[in-house]
Amino acid sequence: MFRVSVMYLNIVQLAESFGVEEDVVEGWVEKEGLRAIRDRERLLFDRSQVVEWAAARGLAAKAGFLAAGRSVRLASPRLEPMLRTGGIWREVAAAKVREVMETIVDKLPGATPPVRQLLAQRLHLLDGISWAAVGGGLALPHLRTPVALGRDAGTFAVLILREAVLFNEPVPDQVPVTRLLFFVAPSPRAHLEMLGQLSNALLRGGLRQPVMDGAPDGEIFAAVAAAEAGAAGGKERQPQ
Repeated sequence: MFRVSVMYLNIVQLAESFGVEEDVVEGWVEKEGLRAIRDRERLLFDRSQVVEWAAARGLAAKAGFLAAGRSVRLASPRLEPMLRTGGIWREVAAAKVREVMETIVDKLPGATPPVRQLLAQRLHLLDGISWAAVGGGLALPHLRTPVALGRDAGTFAVLILREAVLFNEPVPDQVPVTRLLFFVAPSPRAHLEMLGQLSNALLRGGLRQPVMDGAPDGEIFAAVAAAEAGAAGGKERQPQ
């Protein structure tokens, strides 16, 4: 008689493998069909079931117990190529914003059709988007729960609206929001990096004015590239 060996992972190990927070894994269990076993107050995961679930969604482990090989530190996401993929959208009606976001997600490079479908579903959830209004008529909308998509799967788009978009989250200066910088990051860690990169590009990198002015595409692309170059130069000058 043979015994079948099953390897179980706890939630900390699983979160580490995918590079996400533990509450993201809990969300996968509650909303996205990831099977788990409850052992008193712990969640345990059958490794083989996790691999099958992740493969169906095109998700790849980055480190830890599920990684195919040694993990490496990835370079920061490049915004300018992502913008050329996501595009600059003009005269967008406020009522069509989520529809445009779904179109952008549908062109997401490096993502499988099931993953695109999953992201599109999240876009239409009542609480699926965090709008992140930053003031001055600008907001940085993104998926409220980031996922691990793979290093080449991110995108970024500029939406220039015809009229102000209304949402429940507070606007810091009460200025109506008419410009959206929508992004989907390749991973939860890259999500934080992109949020910082975009915020820096708007506040210190010269991107705000071209976006608010609705400048030609070439000027906006150039402003993004210049902001990235300036940020990279600043890092190089920092003392080691």
